[in-house]
Amino acid sequence: MLEELSIRNYALIDNLSISFGDGLNILTGETGAGKSIIVGSLGFLLGGKADADVIRTGCDEAGVSAVIGIAKNNTDALEWLASRDLNAEDNAIVVRRNIKASGRSAIYVQNVPVTRNDLAELMGLLFDLHGQHDHESLMRKDMHRRCLDRFAGIETEVTSFHELFTSLTEKKKALELSLNSQRNREERIEILTYAVDEITRAAPKAGESRELEAEAQRLASFEKLSRETGNVTSFLFDGEASVLNLARKARSSLEAASVMDECLLPFCKRMDDLYFEAEDLSEELRSYRDGLMYEPGRLEEVEERLGLLFRLKKKYGQRAETDRSSGTGEGPGDNGREMSDEEAILAYKAGAELEIEALSQSEENRDRLAAEISTLEKNMAARAAELSSKRNEAAQKLGAQINAILKRLGMPNAQFAVNAVSKGKGPGGNLICGPWGSDDVEFLFSANAGEPLKELARIASGGELSRVMLAIKAVLAESDAIETLVFDEIDTGIGGEVALAVGEYLKKMGAIKQIFCITHLASIAVRADNHIFVEKRDTAGRTQTTVHMLSGKGKREEIARMLAGDSAGSAALAHADDLLSKYSKGN
Repeated sequence: MLEELSIRNYALIDNLSISFGDGLNILTGETGAGKSIIVGSLGFLLGGKADADVIRTGCDEAGVSAVIGIAKNNTDALEWLASRDLNAEDNAIVVRRNIKASGRSAIYVQNVPVTRNDLAELMGLLFDLHGQHDHESLMRKDMHRRCLDRFAGIETEVTSFHELFTSLTEKKKALELSLNSQRNREERIEILTYAVDEITRAAPKAGESRELEAEAQRLASFEKLSRETGNVTSFLFDGEASVLNLARKARSSLEAASVMDECLLPFCKRMDDLYFEAEDLSEELRSYRDGLMYEPGRLEEVEERLGLLFRLKKKYGQRAETDRSSGTGEGPGDNGREMSDEEAILAYKAGAELEIEALSQSEENRDRLAAEISTLEKNMAARAAELSSKRNEAAQKLGAQINAILKRLGMPNAQFAVNAVSKGKGPGGNLICGPWGSDDVEFLFSANAGEPLKELARIASGGELSRVMLAIKAVLAESDAIETLVFDEIDTGIGGEVALAVGEYLKKMGAIKQIFCITHLASIAVRADNHIFVEKRDTAGRTQTTVHMLSGKGKREEIARMLAGDSAGSAALAHADDLLSKYSKGN
């Protein structure tokens, strides 16, 4: 869950740090106070697109950071971190993203740089931001299948099916290769063997090119590097006018002065620190300079090695990247990380070795492979049919539960359906299967009576979309590992009993998830476990957004303002007291 959010120089926000609790977090305030800016800054941290326009006027850089707790049952997020050698310390991570006036952005997870795609992938496992189309995980069709499988309780069976599908695919490929003509196989083996031998002789190591390029630059600049570092050590250490000599004299004089005035003693400590730091720096730089060695011919060796790696990358690395990008991308372990030059070369070598092994299979293995494939196909068809049956049964239940909630949320004519359609049968009469079964799963929706069901992603209204998402999440909450939900514009076009129902469901969700909700409705705000008031102030001629946590009197007055625009009117306060007594517990 989101434990702390820090925002710096973002839009109207100068410097803001907010600590959040679990349960239902409500953000209220006057229109234009900056509530959406806070949600926008969170969207920026979740990997959303941004440009330099978000930087506060007069500043060079904007930054958003967060401390995010990760539950132990969120295995997807923990596996994502582990795959990149990142650890959640005390079950929490720190994520930072900055953007400069030039438009360049820097992103860090646990102080390790990551790409924006990586950031969006990780945060998509931790957050759902509703009300802006580019961050709802449930807008993606691949998530529809996963949500249905989670609701149906068949995730383990689906993972097992995926393993079976992968095994069958590999065996089919092996059989296809073995069925090639002997001549083609021999030619292919010869080409692949030459490539493997060439790469083996070169023995590239991951990251080697970057290290060699740095060494080449150091060798090419040896004389200047030696001269400049020598100048630095001379300025620090040698002669009457050196930094160390002057610091030593200043230190002595300051010590003498401090005997006469004890007020100078703190300055003596700082002068000591300055002197010893300069002394350490001088020694380290002298050691660096003395360690500089110029090896005749080494630069030529480095450049030759770089040339060899470049040629290997051109011959084999690009093929490995092409092969990799042609995959489905949904299988386990495929995180889209870009390979280094050497990794791409070694990936080609590994693939070539596997292909050589498959091509070298003796002819008698063909019958064995064909028999295994036949058995696996029958097994897979049976499992796919079983998964399809369970999905269709679960789809009906999931759709019915979501429709029941939508009616409570002020959408009496809305229709939600989970469409699990078979991929059909192939020419031989066998089920057509993908990596996850024989079904294409998609969420469909119609907001008004008489309108046909359409893809969920085509919903236009932000408030409408948020209510649909709320209904889906209310049903899936217990099985969904995502820990934090953010709802923007959820109260658009609603009021009265519908608003009370929305507040009720948000409160229920808050019992098992961390919820953030911007609202202008008092009947929703009174449900808050944590009430955050956002306001805009003019300070020293500049406008800035600030926040306050409300409770007691402050919350009562804000509820009254939301009801009648008057935080001090007796009627509004009485109405606020009535709402708080009915719907607020412990607040």
